[in-house]
Amino acid sequence: MSPKVSALDMPDVPMGQLPEHLHLQRTRVVCKADAPIHTEGIQYSGAYASIGVDNSVGVDSFCENFKVKLVRLTNDEIEFDMIGIDASLANAFRRILIAEVPTMAIEKVLMVNNTSVVADEVLAHRLGLIPLNADPRLFEYLSENDAPNERNTIVYKLDVSCKKGSPRVTVKSDQLKWLPHGSELQMDSHDISAKAKSYTSFSCIQDSLPEFSKKPLGVQFDDIIIAKLGPGQAIELEAHAVKGIGKIHAKWSPVATAWYRMLPEVSLLKEVTGDVAEKLVKKCPVNVFDIEDLGNGGKKAVVANPRACTLCRECIRGVTEELVELRRIKDHFIFTIESTGALSPEELFVEAVKILEDKCDRVISELS
Repeated sequence: MSPKVSALDMPDVPMGQLPEHLHLQRTRVVCKADAPIHTEGIQYSGAYASIGVDNSVGVDSFCENFKVKLVRLTNDEIEFDMIGIDASLANAFRRILIAEVPTMAIEKVLMVNNTSVVADEVLAHRLGLIPLNADPRLFEYLSENDAPNERNTIVYKLDVSCKKGSPRVTVKSDQLKWLPHGSELQMDSHDISAKAKSYTSFSCIQDSLPEFSKKPLGVQFDDIIIAKLGPGQAIELEAHAVKGIGKIHAKWSPVATAWYRMLPEVSLLKEVTGDVAEKLVKKCPVNVFDIEDLGNGGKKAVVANPRACTLCRECIRGVTEELVELRRIKDHFIFTIESTGALSPEELFVEAVKILEDKCDRVISELS
């Protein structure tokens, strides 16, 4: 066994400060040519007590070090940096975004007529995956004991046909029409004297409500192909959308993707000049390195864009293996959210934070 290193063995390192190799092990994942090292997180609060470094995690230190930096924002996608958190927390946000932030999706399809080549079950599945332009925060969940009403259900109608002798018809998502007054279909009744009931129990028209009158409850994308009809074929149906979450079915997931990666850190261990510098720049497929002109024909390789590193490891294979070190910063995450359209990507992250906050409140209340 190797001897333990104490603070007395390192007189050049002041108390309360980690030596360079321990600081690297604590804060970086070093990516070697075969496999990464220092991947484990050092969680024990007294891990560096012998040299006067407190490794504990506290609320005050977390609030002081935690930062969020916006990098890129579009209508459908957001990229931002989360600094000062553990990978478990970043992964919690990812899982909540995928599985626990609610959206509206078509759950029930009442098929009136379908003579297309697409089977009823396949057609219903396709309809369920169409992103709806409806804010889920304005709706309530529909439980088994609840009746579908204007607060928990959106009704759409699809009625398309292709006449005989006509060219084929492409049925797209923009042909789904919102029915603000609820279902137009009547339930079958065995009692002749009883009045036929609708499949929904709307007490008022949805577009008369202030929250729904500003924006129609349509679909997010108008050009999604649902089916193709040949001459004489037709589709007539009614689709009911309800609120749900991704852990029940993927159609309720509000994100096309939500992922994160540790911030890359590319370090040149020695000065790389001449032909070796040229080889290093050519090795990288994403232009992480660049050439700096030293004058008089001299050239030097520099790290120009470390954030673009994809960890392909081409730069640490071959003649440049001893010149470059690839690292990942353990507490700095590049987070990307791509929305399906019901909520903007920045709103999705806010909703994920609220859900995580509710989870923490429940744990605290149970413990107390």
